[in-house]
Amino acid sequence: MRTRIWPLFLSTCLASPAAWGQDQALPGEGTLLDRLVVTAGREESAIAGVARSVIVVEREEIEQAMEISPDATDLVEKLVPGFSPGNQTISGASENFRGRGVLIMVDGVPRNTPLRDVSRILSMINLDNIERVEVVNGASSLYGAGATGGTINFITKRGTSDKPTVTVRTGVTAFTENIGKSAAPEASVSVEGRKDAFDYFFSASGELTRRTYDGFGNEMASDAMLGQGGGDRTGSGDLFGVVGYEDGPRRFEVSFDWTYAEQEPDWFTDYDADPVAPDFSDSYTGEPLKEDSKYLTAKYTDSAFPLGEIEVKGFYNKIFKQSPFTKFSRVNSIVYYSGDPLNPTADYNQSALEAERAGVNLTVNTPTDFLFEGSSLTWGADYIYDETRQKLINGWDVIAPMRQHSLAAFAQAEVPITDRFRVQGGVRFDQFYLTVEDFERPEAYVGDFRMAFPAIDVQGGSFNYNAFTFNAGAVFDVTDDLQVFGNFSQGYSLTDIGAFTRRAGLNSTAEACDAYGGLLASLGCTGFPDFTVSYDDIAPEPQLVNTFEAGLRGDWGDFRGSLSAYLSTSKDGVNYDIEANRVSQQKERIWGVEATAEYDINTMFTVGGILGYQEGRYDEDGDGSIGDDEYLPNNRIPSTWKGVGYVSARFGNGFSARGEVEYFSGRDRIAGESLDGATLVNLGVSKEFANGGELSLAVRNVFDTDYINPTATATRGAPVPGLGRSVYASYKITF
Repeated sequence: MRTRIWPLFLSTCLASPAAWGQDQALPGEGTLLDRLVVTAGREESAIAGVARSVIVVEREEIEQAMEISPDATDLVEKLVPGFSPGNQTISGASENFRGRGVLIMVDGVPRNTPLRDVSRILSMINLDNIERVEVVNGASSLYGAGATGGTINFITKRGTSDKPTVTVRTGVTAFTENIGKSAAPEASVSVEGRKDAFDYFFSASGELTRRTYDGFGNEMASDAMLGQGGGDRTGSGDLFGVVGYEDGPRRFEVSFDWTYAEQEPDWFTDYDADPVAPDFSDSYTGEPLKEDSKYLTAKYTDSAFPLGEIEVKGFYNKIFKQSPFTKFSRVNSIVYYSGDPLNPTADYNQSALEAERAGVNLTVNTPTDFLFEGSSLTWGADYIYDETRQKLINGWDVIAPMRQHSLAAFAQAEVPITDRFRVQGGVRFDQFYLTVEDFERPEAYVGDFRMAFPAIDVQGGSFNYNAFTFNAGAVFDVTDDLQVFGNFSQGYSLTDIGAFTRRAGLNSTAEACDAYGGLLASLGCTGFPDFTVSYDDIAPEPQLVNTFEAGLRGDWGDFRGSLSAYLSTSKDGVNYDIEANRVSQQKERIWGVEATAEYDINTMFTVGGILGYQEGRYDEDGDGSIGDDEYLPNNRIPSTWKGVGYVSARFGNGFSARGEVEYFSGRDRIAGESLDGATLVNLGVSKEFANGGELSLAVRNVFDTDYINPTATATRGAPVPGLGRSVYASYKITF
């Protein structure tokens, strides 16, 4: 059944509200404007001093969110108006921020892999380890490449108690269509504390998912988005630890995080079904999907440094992401060739990304009162080394192995012109040194031509390129409770060179003719084939994105909210063309409006919500201008409108409750590719006990609404159903 229930929102939520709030100033806490944020400028400052829209989610709010869903993607989707609807899988495919890329960090260290940026990042973050989340809207280059739409920084916990404190959380999720076959258990345990100058926090968690069902009661496919992985039949775990030592103004800490996941599908996917579904006549024969990534970070801070406050951070990321096996189909028209045109998929048509990243970040915050009272300068430098490979399971390279060194220097200034007016601005310069190695692209079968394309030699090269980025903004206190702000910011993303070299010889007609000559006479190609493509002049340039934003925010105690509008432009976009299976680079323009609001009706009830609108166009025909009908495809903007409304309540007997309505409009800008919207209701209740334990029960998609997930569908253009009704029960105790 399809339901449209916005008019029933208030009555539904008041009847059964559940328990967490966005950016809420709880009794006794500081206001929203007083909250501290590091991510916006690489220095700690209050939101009131930041000239852009930001969201800070504190630990209490994270815990309340986890009573309905422990997934990090769900947390971000419900709190950030500009973040797309989640695709409801372990993958992040087509999830974006304001129609562009999102930089995901943990303790200020990016987890993206820019030379071959793949998904499955946000869903792997364990919220049990997180103290707060900082979200910065709009383009930013302060942490390097990737934040063309926004930045999400997860700040991990530190030990605070004087004696060891243990927290245990258990939970189970089940779909009401078949509780026995879908019941998915999870558990986590953590210990934290302090001893003299030392503090520590350690945690371990695990989860086992089973079958998933849509609103029709049908079992969902394990890989509905072709090689991305689903949400079923997956075992995952996380080990995290951090140890710190403080000596007066100086602190040193080291942390380690190991994320692991393995999905073993039972069936291949039928992409001709509407919506896509498991093919129960075709048992899965490939190796499992795997995630095996390790992150090591060390940080030194000194607040008594002669030039101000200094932070030196070093990190090492070792990332392994293996995709599931995929076969030739209508949505997978290029596969590595088996030698049999009737069954063209090779049994090794399954790849894994292997990436290593290491770097050092230096940040210094220097007071400059001698120039202007209350002003400061944040400056520093970054060095990052990347090494990226992608291989088939038989060991063959499928992209050119790459190594890159990057050096960057930046400076950010903040000057209070008056007590009510502050200006900010900064510049960053990045220099890149890239080496693209030679490799042999394996023989591929291309469905559009119904023929095999022989293997070719791909010649790489060494390249130097760079990027300057700037930002400027201002904040004006209209009153003590209301601010207006405006900013211009730039960010950049690196060309996905890995994806480009994976399609070597197939990226364009000219490239195909160069490699295959007269073998492609049907395309007008002539000459003797040399089965070679040279990328010694690939000369990648970062794709710069400019964001213009203006807005206002306020906190009047009982009511708090924000409203902003933005325009995001780039002359070299990164639109992915599904039909051609390649990235195109044309002018792009994206615009939108975002709002958040929350009101304490009384000490018991709070109502609030978020609302976001975005739309975008690009130079589709490459004539140098953007036409009125040249809309960005759905894999960039899967839903024009997105909103979440809620009512929460706290009762004096330890009970708390929350009811929420999720809405996304879908999109109908692309002819023949209309995406429907949906309205979903989630309800939950929790009870605190005298022993410190807390029991929670939540129901997601209460009315078991059947709908098509717009973000998942936009990834490959095949309709992917959304999750049906599920029940989540959890219990947490600290001792």
